[in-house]
Amino acid sequence: MPFIERAHEKARRKFGLPIFPPRTEGGIPCRICSNNCVMGEGETGFCGLRYVEDGELKSLVSSRLGLLYAYLDPHVTNCCSAFFCPAGTGAGYPRYAYKKGPEYGYYNLAIFFYGCNFDCLFCQNYSHKNLLEGDTVDAESLVNVTLSNEFISCWCFFGGSPEPQLPFALHASRKVLRDKGEKRILRICFEWNGCGNQFLVRQAAKISLESGGNIKFDLKTFSRELSIALSGVSNEKAYRNFEMIAEEFYDQRPELPVLTATTLLVPAYVNRFEVERIAKFISELNENIPYSLLVFYPTHEMHDMTVTPFKQVVECYLVAKRYLKTVHVGNLHLIGFRDMNAFLKAVDKVKIKGLN
Repeated sequence: MPFIERAHEKARRKFGLPIFPPRTEGGIPCRICSNNCVMGEGETGFCGLRYVEDGELKSLVSSRLGLLYAYLDPHVTNCCSAFFCPAGTGAGYPRYAYKKGPEYGYYNLAIFFYGCNFDCLFCQNYSHKNLLEGDTVDAESLVNVTLSNEFISCWCFFGGSPEPQLPFALHASRKVLRDKGEKRILRICFEWNGCGNQFLVRQAAKISLESGGNIKFDLKTFSRELSIALSGVSNEKAYRNFEMIAEEFYDQRPELPVLTATTLLVPAYVNRFEVERIAKFISELNENIPYSLLVFYPTHEMHDMTVTPFKQVVECYLVAKRYLKTVHVGNLHLIGFRDMNAFLKAVDKVKIKGLN
């Protein structure tokens, strides 16, 4: 723990963020995410967005105001769901997709939230910690931008992670879906660590289900201890929320999955033993849930690492395939492959002891 604490202190002090979720006796609780911060006078929550001043819980954001950066991302984007979603494949056409194939010519409005309830030492979007760089945007503005551009076919909330700003994401999503008109397709997707308030998470799942979108859980580790080491907090709540969505929503739209998961293959740490336990957990809910393994690249506090070794990628892919029908590998260019077909051809040639 002393090594872990020093690593996270180094990662957070430079951004003026607390090292751990505050637990001040007699403080004011925040229930937005699973950290359940309890803040005393002058203290800030783990995400940096909420604080206590003059005995009141205050916030930089609300259900109508978000701290974010939004931009147009041409389809087909680098979205982790592109290998099965309507934007990448035309799945669900004509109800959920504009084309029978990839939606070239259309856009995703990528909504990057500042602030996060995790502290991943390998964070690949760590600029979210610079809260002063974010723009305060009202929900009405996002809706107007979208309604004025008929080629926006989906919204994707990511960051950081959407959990600390879920009230805003839900309010904006409901408004745009109400105002867009019946004929327009607009899918709402979330990419998150999954450790949000379950009541809010359930509402997000309903919105994604009804709009043709999906919810992507970044199941970073299976081990609670490893989650604390790499991400600063436990990710136990992510598994409970994942289970809830799988059981309540997945079978309502099985032909177009509303739920998916990814795991970043951090060299040495997130190995085949971690991936096997994650894949087994998912398969026990539904073996058809898509699962994507992502090749790691060095950045943030783990900038001295290598990319994920090829052997580790293959081991993790093969063990995940034991349990799940659809396993994808992303960021393959980092290990020299053009696409999934090229990777699979290489896998066929590899003999790995214990995995054949």
